Amino acid sequence: MNDALGETGIRDGFVQVRGASENNLRGVDVDCPRDAVVAFTGVSGSGKSSLAFGTIYAEAQRRYLESVAPYARRLIQQGHTPHVGSITGLPPAVALQQRRGTPSVRSTVGTLTTLSNSLRMLYSRAGTYPADAADRLESDAFSPNTAAGACPRCHGLGVARDVTEQTLVPDPSLTIREGAIAAWPGAWQGKNLRDVVSELGHDIDVPWRDLPQEARTWLLFTEEQPVVQVTPQRDRVAKPYKGRFWSAKSYVMHTLHDSKSQQMRDRVLPFMESGPCGLCGGSGLRPEALAVTFAGLSIAETNALPLEDLAAHLRPAASIERPTAAHRSSTSGEGTEVSVTITRDLVQRLGVLVDLGLGYLSLNRSTPTLSPGEMQRLRIATQLRSGLFGVVYVLDEPSAGLHPADVEPLLAVLEALKDAGNTVFVVEHNMDVVRRSDWIVDVGPAAGEGGGRIVYSGPADGLADVPASVTAPFLARTAPAGTGQDEPREPAGWLRLEGIHRHNLRGLDADIPVGVLTAVTGVSGSGKSTLVGRVLAEAVGARVRDETPTDGTPDDGDAPPTVVGRVRGLESIDRLVSVDQKPIGRTPRSNLATYTGLFDAVRKAFAATPEARSKGFGAGRFSFNVQGGRCETCQGEGFVAVELLFLPGSYGPCPACHGARYNEETLTVLLRGRTVADVLGMTVDDAALFLTDLPAAARSLATLQEVGLGYLRLGQPATELSGGEAQRIKLATELQRARRGHALYLLDEPTTGLHPADVVLLLAQLRKLVEAGNTVVVVEHTMAVVAAADWVIDLGPGGGSAGGLIVATGTPREVAALGAGTSVTARYLAAHLDGGRPAA
Repeated sequence: MNDALGETGIRDGFVQVRGASENNLRGVDVDCPRDAVVAFTGVSGSGKSSLAFGTIYAEAQRRYLESVAPYARRLIQQGHTPHVGSITGLPPAVALQQRRGTPSVRSTVGTLTTLSNSLRMLYSRAGTYPADAADRLESDAFSPNTAAGACPRCHGLGVARDVTEQTLVPDPSLTIREGAIAAWPGAWQGKNLRDVVSELGHDIDVPWRDLPQEARTWLLFTEEQPVVQVTPQRDRVAKPYKGRFWSAKSYVMHTLHDSKSQQMRDRVLPFMESGPCGLCGGSGLRPEALAVTFAGLSIAETNALPLEDLAAHLRPAASIERPTAAHRSSTSGEGTEVSVTITRDLVQRLGVLVDLGLGYLSLNRSTPTLSPGEMQRLRIATQLRSGLFGVVYVLDEPSAGLHPADVEPLLAVLEALKDAGNTVFVVEHNMDVVRRSDWIVDVGPAAGEGGGRIVYSGPADGLADVPASVTAPFLARTAPAGTGQDEPREPAGWLRLEGIHRHNLRGLDADIPVGVLTAVTGVSGSGKSTLVGRVLAEAVGARVRDETPTDGTPDDGDAPPTVVGRVRGLESIDRLVSVDQKPIGRTPRSNLATYTGLFDAVRKAFAATPEARSKGFGAGRFSFNVQGGRCETCQGEGFVAVELLFLPGSYGPCPACHGARYNEETLTVLLRGRTVADVLGMTVDDAALFLTDLPAAARSLATLQEVGLGYLRLGQPATELSGGEAQRIKLATELQRARRGHALYLLDEPTTGLHPADVVLLLAQLRKLVEAGNTVVVVEHTMAVVAAADWVIDLGPGGGSAGGLIVATGTPREVAALGAGTSVTARYLAAHLDGGRPAA
């Protein structure tokens, strides 16, 4: 590596950053080598993402956009201008940042990777059309997400919701007068419909089952709406009127689509049934698209193939050496130049996914059903297939959500990028990835105000000699384990689920120990999140008090429901709390104080002051989200956006409130000499001292301190929080509840985004929950957590259809002693327990 300095002071072969002050960075100067894998490390909130993404990548993006025509810049979402003195030696950059998959059921593996676009083009331009096909279909006709391709019955979802006689008439022994057609409305509307049916000549006093089938079908499903004159017999004075007939189906559909009353829609919803659409067979496509084939399969059948099988299926078409010329008609089918070109591209891109261990997925797999590790690798494959040269790839925790066995192919991809002439910057907490890097930039030493400095920048093997580094002991495997106990706890009982069916879990029986910490492990896609986050949460939540916070995020959409044959052992569990990875907020109005609920206690305390009472201020006056107390210039946000026509927009403090969020009158109310804006500006540590007399706030603040978030400001917007910080805020919110015991806590990869030092803090909190008499089940890939657990449940042996089985159970030592043929996790767990590298 050339360390020479040129005449201008520029270090050859390095990206040189000078005076970086983004977020908590304190005028940072650092040099990072090009053509190398550089790992940015440090505790959560230390400033490493601010350096890698907020400074280096943001500056590269800004420079690129300067080369774009001003008019075109208006059409591109532009980032901010980083606070940095200068950056030299910076090549073009590509970023792969952490994003949660969209919950839309229309999002699939194919749409996420854009492979569906190529496949649709293949069927449109090179498919084999029926002999009677007049014209070639456009590629949109092969997409269920377009008007041209969506099935007219299910609108492209592949699932049809409809009513049946069984749902509309649950008790056929009743007569129409007795309410046999349960879907019809009650009160006067129901009586009206019964009178109309009687006027139409149907007997409303015989059991439903005894009516002719033709009459039953017409009453339930007809779209006709005849109008007849009705003379009601129930009134003392007969008043004839014109009554309109609605079939039961018409009434249900009309209510669902047109009623503005949520209560009415909720009433008729149970009369609907969901199932595969009978017209498209669940594909979501029109019949004319399904009639086109390639290599003998329709596009729906091709979308259903595992990616590894799909690559093999397309390879013969891609291997044709002398293709024929293509033409515009529908008879220009397989074996043409178009066919070969598209299939070769598809096979190459599928190979990247297969190499990353995703060969078991299919293109039609809905993204809400994917595990975090699967989503992460799909993003990586999509970004890294471009074959660029001479660029900087900036990756945000690429190993997040990955089992140690899945990290190894990822490391090979990073090395391949470097060997191809690129530079790779990774923000990482996984020590296995950090050890394999060429250079380490350790940011810290602590988080927040205690961080923002470069602790070390140099070759990977030099960090061990830096005593100020929190990362060094974990990299050298000399850090204490932090388990807090010598022997695993004995279970107080067992929770048994029998006959589980969900996704790739097929007839599975699972035994969960009660009163201990259980780690559920296995390679990505093996069924861990399905077992814990879906099956266990739904099965237990339906039988005990479910205290899981709801945020309205859709679940698997129209995925088949969980089937559990039998649940036993719930006697010692009386409530359920599930903590997942959903973000706490995406706008600056959501912050630590509002999310945890402690701000409610703060607002009430201000409203209880004599000055607030004399002015008639209630707690609402001290909210920055509603009119009255907030600054109307910035709408309570504390800043205003400055839009520049051809340049990136920027934000500045509000000129009226100077960032306080409140108007002057609100800020005249003081609590022990501090305004409400002052309290929002306090760190958790400072607020814990100031608010000791408010039990509700003090309990929240204490929990936040216990998980290492004492440096955060109460009013720090959610958009400024790192992934590790947001995750721990959510955990702290759940953990601050009074620990009464007998609760089942479910956590899905709680260490995602956490530095190993932060994992130790998290483990201490999980131990406290267990010691209070609770049961804790965590889905985990981090071997430090698995080693500290009392019990391990390992799923596998592979992912997708190759998984879904429990391959090992026992204490960490017992599982670690198993052979690689039994458990993929075993050798990595054994290596952690022994403090060494996994055996080959």
